[in-house]
Amino acid sequence: MNPKSINVKVKKILSVIWEDDSESKLQLKYMRDQCPCATCKGETVLLKTYRPPAKTIITPEMYQVKNIETVGGYAIQITWADGHNTGIYSWEYLLELIEGQSANNGEGKEQSYNDLL
Repeated sequence: MNPKSINVKVKKILSVIWEDDSESKLQLKYMRDQCPCATCKGETVLLKTYRPPAKTIITPEMYQVKNIETVGGYAIQITWADGHNTGIYSWEYLLELIEGQSANNGEGKEQSYNDLL
């Protein structure tokens, strides 16, 4: 399913209107904390695994959206106010985040990528 529109509301919520006219809302803090990029989640290259250190400095800019761009016809890339912009959120990943957030009363669930590393 593809989105028809994506907007930031009250500087804390990403609103997605899907093709079937349903609306989903994601907390920006949850989205940033679940950023899918290698810097945030880690990666394995040539049998070497990189796991990022825990964040020690958290600023309000981390959770403010500066810009949102579409990537092909399958994802969005968010530029956060602190300059971070390497996470690509596919439509499928957005749906996973929505499901995880809903399952935990809006708080979101931590996703484990250990099986992929």
